[in-house]
Amino acid sequence: MGVESMLDVEWLDCLDKRPDDRTGEDLDIIFSRLRAVKAFEKLHPALLHQICCYGYYEDLDKGITLYRQGDLGTNWYAVLSGRLNVNISDDSSNNKDAVTILSLSVGAAFGESVLDNSPRQATVVTSEFCELLRIEQKDFRMLWERNRQFMEGVLAPSNLPSVGSKSPGPDNLGRRKAGQRLAPSKTGICKSPRTSPKRTKECPEPIHPALPIVQHPSERLIKAGFVLRTLVMTRSPQLIRDRKYQLTTYRRCLVGSEMVEWLMQQSPLVHSRQQAVGMWQALLEEGVITHVCREQPFNDKYVFYRFRDDDMGVGSCPTTTSRKEAEDEFQETLAMLSQLGPDAMMRMILRKPPEERSVDDLEIIYEELLHIKALAHLSTMVKRELANVLVFESHAKAGTVLFNQGDEGKSWYIILKGSVNVVIYGKGVVCTLHEGDDFGKLALVNDSPRAASIVLREDNCHFLRVDKEDFNRILRDVEANTVRLKEHGQDVLVLEKIPAKHDHGTLGAHFKYSVMAGTPDKMLEHILETRINSRVDETDTFIEDFLLTHMVFMPSLQLCPQLLNHYHAEPAEGTEQEMTEFVVSNKRRVIRLVCQWSVIAGIAFHDDPTIMNFVETLFADICKDCQDFADLQGEMENLERVLQMVRQIEEEGGRAWQVQRQGLGEFHRSENDTPRRKAIKASDESIFKVYCADHTYTTLRVPMSTSAAQIVAAVHEKMCLGEDLVLCELKSTGEKILFKESDVCITSGLSLNGRIFISPREHLDALTPLPEQEGPNQSTFTAFELMGSREVAYQMSLYDWELFNCVHEYEFIHHTFGRQKLGGITANLDLFLRRFNEVQFWVVSEICLTANINRRVVLLRKFIKIASYCREYQNLNSFFAVVMGLSNIAVSRLTQTWEKLPSKFKRMYAEFEATMDPSRNHRVYRLRVTKMKPPMIPFMPLLCKDMTFTHEGNKTYFDGLVNFEKMHMIASTIRIVKLCRSEPFAMEPPAPVRNISEIRNYVRKLRVIDNQRVLMKHSHKLEPRRT
Repeated sequence: MGVESMLDVEWLDCLDKRPDDRTGEDLDIIFSRLRAVKAFEKLHPALLHQICCYGYYEDLDKGITLYRQGDLGTNWYAVLSGRLNVNISDDSSNNKDAVTILSLSVGAAFGESVLDNSPRQATVVTSEFCELLRIEQKDFRMLWERNRQFMEGVLAPSNLPSVGSKSPGPDNLGRRKAGQRLAPSKTGICKSPRTSPKRTKECPEPIHPALPIVQHPSERLIKAGFVLRTLVMTRSPQLIRDRKYQLTTYRRCLVGSEMVEWLMQQSPLVHSRQQAVGMWQALLEEGVITHVCREQPFNDKYVFYRFRDDDMGVGSCPTTTSRKEAEDEFQETLAMLSQLGPDAMMRMILRKPPEERSVDDLEIIYEELLHIKALAHLSTMVKRELANVLVFESHAKAGTVLFNQGDEGKSWYIILKGSVNVVIYGKGVVCTLHEGDDFGKLALVNDSPRAASIVLREDNCHFLRVDKEDFNRILRDVEANTVRLKEHGQDVLVLEKIPAKHDHGTLGAHFKYSVMAGTPDKMLEHILETRINSRVDETDTFIEDFLLTHMVFMPSLQLCPQLLNHYHAEPAEGTEQEMTEFVVSNKRRVIRLVCQWSVIAGIAFHDDPTIMNFVETLFADICKDCQDFADLQGEMENLERVLQMVRQIEEEGGRAWQVQRQGLGEFHRSENDTPRRKAIKASDESIFKVYCADHTYTTLRVPMSTSAAQIVAAVHEKMCLGEDLVLCELKSTGEKILFKESDVCITSGLSLNGRIFISPREHLDALTPLPEQEGPNQSTFTAFELMGSREVAYQMSLYDWELFNCVHEYEFIHHTFGRQKLGGITANLDLFLRRFNEVQFWVVSEICLTANINRRVVLLRKFIKIASYCREYQNLNSFFAVVMGLSNIAVSRLTQTWEKLPSKFKRMYAEFEATMDPSRNHRVYRLRVTKMKPPMIPFMPLLCKDMTFTHEGNKTYFDGLVNFEKMHMIASTIRIVKLCRSEPFAMEPPAPVRNISEIRNYVRKLRVIDNQRVLMKHSHKLEPRRT
């Protein structure tokens, strides 16, 4: 999927149809959307196809009651977006005493009571705008009867009775006849003749890291073990042999270090010893290989391990058939183990006793915690403390009870893998929690009994656990290490005491103070007093974080006057020498902070008229002060250099950058005719057309900062239109996006084939797309085939680098917090994000417009090679775009085409898909990025998602103070961008070719179809749906 919203008008049209009216094409469109939704990611494809037949779309505004406690159920629901509150009341007829017990978010599924006609056990109310998938009762019951084997433990808890059964299963836990009470049972959640779920005591002993975490290994890892054992015995039979150590003979075993070396010699996929260790550990944690004494996890040392078959005494020599099979599947096996390795290493570290974890182990755990949404609001110090005490816990079987309602709270849990049901006596299953959610904290904070029971919803669930003693100690330490500065009885600055590192990297007895929160004025004062002129600490990013995010809490209109006040501050008392030293030191700190600001903000510093007026004023003041204070001469020269740089930029600026053809930019060319892009500024002009319903238009030329209201006024004046006009984007699908009056950067934010329309509000339905919005009607195969894949990837990377370099760091802040609110533009970021969609739909368009199947196979090969070269050039943005284009449903459904693709390219594509794996917050991708050095072009939609995740998961203010921990996290993401382009793009170009100019123009002017419905029509025409 691209950056645009999943819930577009196309699939909503399909869902609005009655089931009998939905065509095969409609079902494909619905299926392509639903398979990316968390609530359905574990469903069998056959079941998901049936849900596509019967599901309806429903959207609800904030504050709407979906159903009330005591109502009879008529529908089953899954949450596609938004959040709903679950409220319960002792008196179902009176909701005034209702208590909100939890919230349902994206991925939650609820409403299984429709299966047995039992009353709703809670009231569900939307807490924000929500989008739901709804299945009517008769259809859901029919789905249940047809697909019990797929739905048990997925859509409803396991052991749910068939329709009509009166025996209470887990979905009916707590439901009772009038006057009947159910009490907790020693063997389950409630007394029930058929329900006795397995119970685990809270805080069990962690599994030793040398032992398997599952009772039986999965089929795919058994297969992987077979492939590796077969090839070891074929290629290096001497590795498996009897070995003697300290008078004991160990039969049929291998040495850990030799296993690592062997794996690295077999394939370039394995590029480090650490990676190889993780791959072997993935096999060990499921029992496919074992330590001969069951005492060691996998180590790159002289330690003995056996394959499972040899350990069980059933190992045999591989046959010719098995050798051929192993050779065929070897690369696919390595790709799979490479994907599993990092998580296996993480689990191995978490299974170590805390006192045995090394500094490197703790750093790995800390990096993992940064991407867990339940911990996003915690400070850096708390996360590091958690890394010391977190325990890994796993449970094999669905139905296992982690703890019962009323039990003493002993642990806080975070879900790493799987899902759990929250069950309340008398209420039944009230919600489902998924990966990244947490539970159990309230009982520890309040020292109260558990408010609900937690039951595993599926097999093989993994958790991170913090035990009560450690939890309370961390809370005490946080409070003990928190320093609060007050003025007039109110907190104005909150600091956290953290250990300081010595030069050699070890922690010593010295401490430093990190800012957690404060008022803007007090934080500025703290910077000037403690950070300027102090010893440089590379780990202290407070100044940079403040200057990167100041527009959120202290825009330049406030910051500049405050800096002037500090510059002119006078001491209240003291000797003449002391007063002189104070004045000089104070002025010097302000000048030095302004110079740092100019470096960190770059072009945005020079483009802000408020800042430049302030700098001019400051320079005039320091010129006067130098007559009285000669020590300020050096600071005056530094500030003068800042002003000279501004004047030089203004002289070189030349004419303004202009937007042509609805957002496609014009380039400035250097002497060698190489395009050189200039960043878009708020004052730069945009030339675009505004269309009416009859497709007549007028052309406007306005600055990028022009608001939608100003554009409407300009068009109204030129075309003499009526009143109550609205400006909107009309997409090629026919979807209309209305612009708010305050919206800016109108042209840069358009979709690929979107156009700007104006219309009276009551005539919006009459708007229709222009013919040109449909995109191309034939493939460019003839010309594209003649272009070298490496050259295409290189030119794409050059263009992406130009786009990426134009994006200023402040644009991420404006994009996340709202450009209308902060008064900034995001035009450069908009165009770079737009480029991602452009490349993605280019791949789909070219394949779907190529009628000949052999030519389509050629295109598949070419695009896979282009993706490979993009990754080689460290252009991860285009790499993801190409691979996501190949995974689009319009392409992935072309089974006849994919069947003709050579195995080598299928394996390459499988490896690419593994890199794109979104689980654990794209952990595979993030690990790959950490091993790269700049320059690189990151996967930009994920960076924007990280910023949004941080923004929405953390308050900007609390108790009137700026939450600076949030600003630190925002700035940390921006530093990734700065790191990626900290070196010039100097990748080695491919050998010169004659058509270089043609290739360059081609990749910069891609023509695409961005209407998924049209693409699906082309796809079905190429390979009709099989009945």
